[in-house]
Amino acid sequence: MNQPILKYSKEIRSAVLIMHGEKAHSCYFSKDAFAEMTKDSKYADNKELLIIPDAVHTDLYDGGGKNAIPFDKLERFFAENLR
Repeated sequence: MNQPILKYSKEIRSAVLIMHGEKAHSCYFSKDAFAEMTKDSKYADNKELLIIPDAVHTDLYDGGGKNAIPFDKLERFFAENLR
């Protein structure tokens, strides 16, 4: 790629919720993306990183992971940011 993937992420004005399982092999990318998105950004106040303890990637979308998904936190985030 000719352009770094996160180069303009701090310019996102919309609310962003990044949710990732703590034990997922790609969790580092969500942490890096959140850090880059909020570092020196005037739009950082409506961004949130939600790391689900002991969850792997598939726990957040397959049928067996219903207990891992924090629906109350999702509902709160959407209620606060989708107006």
